[in-house]
Amino acid sequence: MAAADELAFHEFEEASDLLAETPDAATTSGSNQLTPQGHVAVAVDSGGSYGAEEEVEESDRTALLQEEKQQPGFWTFGYYQSFFDVDTSQVLDRIRGSLLPRPGHNFVRHHLRNRPDLYGPFWICATLAFVLAVTGNLTLVLAQRRDPSIHYSPQFHKVTVAGVTIYCYVWLVPLALWAFLRWRKGVRERMGPYTFLETVCVYGYSLFVFIPTVVLWLIPVPWLQWLFGGLALALSAASLVFTLWPVVREDTRLVAAVLLSTVVLLHALLAVGCKAQQEGKPLPALPLRP
Repeated sequence: MAAADELAFHEFEEASDLLAETPDAATTSGSNQLTPQGHVAVAVDSGGSYGAEEEVEESDRTALLQEEKQQPGFWTFGYYQSFFDVDTSQVLDRIRGSLLPRPGHNFVRHHLRNRPDLYGPFWICATLAFVLAVTGNLTLVLAQRRDPSIHYSPQFHKVTVAGVTIYCYVWLVPLALWAFLRWRKGVRERMGPYTFLETVCVYGYSLFVFIPTVVLWLIPVPWLQWLFGGLALALSAASLVFTLWPVVREDTRLVAAVLLSTVVLLHALLAVGCKAQQEGKPLPALPLRP
């Protein structure tokens, strides 16, 4: 018994010396473990590395909580909240990128950076629809001042028509384009299409140039109006083409040419539709009865 007590005393003394040298470390012994009541268990492993048991338990608890945390479903508000989590500097940077397209400068890679948003496209479309409706009514007012025979009445339906047309274009055309590129990816394995939200984001920001253009269409000079419209269409379509080219160039030349031509043609139809919506058709004044 005396020998056993003396051996235990020496082991306790060695553990105390080791703990004094490394007070922040817990030590483990591969064969023996000393756990005095009321003290932290200390052990020394065979490799000489030290670690506190409390820290290990805390990290395990944190990892377990992270695993139990569920991602919100697509039907919840929290799922879409991340797509509106952008600041003003990011939105302005993406607007500048859409206004200044240049070859070799990919809008998705340089401006979206795998973080597409719906905040910018939503308000750009809403602003464009509102500006189209307001300038359309102003155009009729100015036409009535130049020609008193023209009868003017507020046309509030322009807001609805412009809003439905623009939002359908920004959602349906990217949806068809994304589905086509996904299908071509199965045919051409080297193709890597953008996500659906990235495609919607590209189309939404590409329409910003039409907002100041619609305001400039109030100038009553037809050739100047078509010049502004042509420049806006060229910038907007170039932004789409330069963004889509890195994806479609992996396909055949025929498919790439047809796809890009279709994108530009649909964009041109939208621009012409905006011009027609902004001009409107003034009605002649009704003759007054005697």
